[in-house]
Amino acid sequence: QVQLVESAGGTVQAGGSLRLSCAASGVTFSQYTVGWFRQAPGKGREFVAGINWGGSRTGYADSVKGRFTISRDNAVNAAYLQMNSLKPEDTAVYHCVGTRSDYLGEYELPWDGMDFWGEGTLVTISS
Repeated sequence: QVQLVESAGGTVQAGGSLRLSCAASGVTFSQYTVGWFRQAPGKGREFVAGINWGGSRTGYADSVKGRFTISRDNAVNAAYLQMNSLKPEDTAVYHCVGTRSDYLGEYELPWDGMDFWGEGTLVTISS
């Protein structure tokens, strides 16, 4: 059974940093694009970042460019989201997602096109 499990969410002061992890199992991880979405209470899902099979192509939402970095380690079936210069508006539940297609980079991944997703980890940015 395919599972994506996020971890390392928490509460951080504005301006601080946090690194989220996504652990995958039951899937050929290196042949899946990985991404991150987030959803604030009462809000819709928002694309945050994506990374292709080999990690050579990435894309970010304009709201996080220059602050967040997505990466992956196929050897350990994990992906990460390094979040720096955090703002209160970054507060949300962050979900790791996966899709079979190889990401070309830059554009937003469509939620409806994702094949797998985790339950999420809560990130709270205090001011």
